[in-house]
Order: sequence, then structure tokens, then C-alpha cells
Amino acid sequence: MSENVKLNRELLRELQLKQLDMLVYFKKFCEKNNLRFFLFGGCLIGAVRHGGFIPWDDDIDVIMPRPDYEKLHKLWKEQELPDARFRLLRTDDELFTGNIFTTLTDTNYTMVKANQTEYDIPHGLVMDIFPLDVCPDGRFARKMQYIWAMLYSLFLAQIVPENHGGLIGFGSKALLGVFRGKKIRARIWRFAQKQMSKYKIEENKCLTELCAGPHWMKLEFPKHIYSGTETVKFEGLEMPCMSGMEEYLTMVFGDYMKLPPTEEQKPHHDIAFLDLNTPCEVYDSKRK
Repeated sequence: MSENVKLNRELLRELQLKQLDMLVYFKKFCEKNNLRFFLFGGCLIGAVRHGGFIPWDDDIDVIMPRPDYEKLHKLWKEQELPDARFRLLRTDDELFTGNIFTTLTDTNYTMVKANQTEYDIPHGLVMDIFPLDVCPDGRFARKMQYIWAMLYSLFLAQIVPENHGGLIGFGSKALLGVFRGKKIRARIWRFAQKQMSKYKIEENKCLTELCAGPHWMKLEFPKHIYSGTETVKFEGLEMPCMSGMEEYLTMVFGDYMKLPPTEEQKPHHDIAFLDLNTPCEVYDSKRK
């Protein structure tokens, strides 16, 4: 698996349509349990601009208010079998995914991301699920939230963030060098998560995406953007989006209806192995 998979148009479209099964299943689960979620990011642009997937996009992204995000894990464990087709994965004491957010995995197929080749997880098709957190109004408290979010990301993923050199890169390497043990790292990221997500929507004005990466955690969205739920067509299906969809997309992407340059119209994830005809357990058993 030294060379990444090249997705031609036909293979990419097949991948997209199979990923759609996860979104449909996830929506039914959320509706049954009164959990809120929204399409966001490139997935939402695709819905608005293309009526579904962006033609060169290779994944599905959704976001949930933090309370719903945490309830999701509890309810999934109670209602879903651990060996079912769709599995909810999040790093904890028993599992390490390398992600700082949750993924829903379809084990009917096999897809190994380049940064997860050595991880002992179900390597199926994935849908990314992010928490939506509250920003504190105070400037100092907001800076501290950013620091806690960076510590959470560092000690949960246990790698230095990409494209971060200088002081952040040096400090990250130093911290991982000092705190090497699995237990102490877990204590740090759990404490950091509690600190960064402790703010209440009723007491503050804005929301943010702390688990979507260093750039995204700096963005602040007025909470009225997420005050209600609308629907948008995605591959012929009705899917939920935030009521302030246009304001959100403009804040994040500017002129979101304008296509990017041709050279940027390509999948953004590195895939080490892909088999859309084989369940991922078969791949895992062959590796062992």
C-alpha cells in the first residue's frame, strides 16, 4: 500500500453513492432519537451548488450541537450491536482512531486512509461527524478555549498538526516528548475537552467548530445561524441544514457558488487501499 489510490470519475461516483447509505441510516437514527445534525462544509456546498456531492468530493461531513453529539454515543451503544454493519467510532480507552472527531463506518466495504494504515480499527467507508461548540463571549476565555482545543487535538491524535512549524510545532513536539504515557495523555485530552466544551449556548453569542482543525476552531458563528433547522436537497433526499445556511457558507467560503480553479477540483483525502466489493473484516483478517 505504498501508492495511494487514484480515483477516476466512475470510481469516485460509486464511492459517493455507497457513502450515501451511511447518511440515510444516520438520519433515521437521529430522527428516532430526536438528535439534531446538519450538513456542513463541502457537503453543504455540494447540496446547494450541485444538488448533492461536489463532483470531486470524496466524503460526507455533518455537525451536531455538542449535547446531541455526546448523546449520540450513549444512545448508539444502547441501541446498536457492536458488530453491526454501521459502527460509530471515537477514540477512547479501548480504541484509537487517530481522529479528533467521530466517524460512522460502513463495514460492507473496505477503505483504508493513508494516515490510518497501522490502526486496528474497522477500515470501512466513513462519514465524519463533528461537534458544534459554544464560544465564550470574553476575549481571554476565548483564547483559553483555543488553547484547550489545541491541547485536546494534540493529545488525542498524538501527532503534531500538519503545516504547523515554528513555535506551535516545536511546542507540540516538546509536549508529546514530555508526556509519553498513554494514561497521562488520556487524562490531559479528557480534561482539555471538558474545559473547551463547558460553555452554554444560553449564556454566549457564538458557536465554533473546535474539532475541525486549527483554522476552523478560530471561526465564530453567531448562534442565530443555528437557531433553527431547514432542509436542503442532497442526491434527491431531504437533509437538514442550519437555518442560516447562506450566512454560514458566505462566512466560511465567500462566493460559495463560484467553482474553484480546475487544479483544485480533486479529492482531498489520501486513500491507501479501496475495495468496494469486499467487507473490511476480510481485509483486516488478511492483514493479520
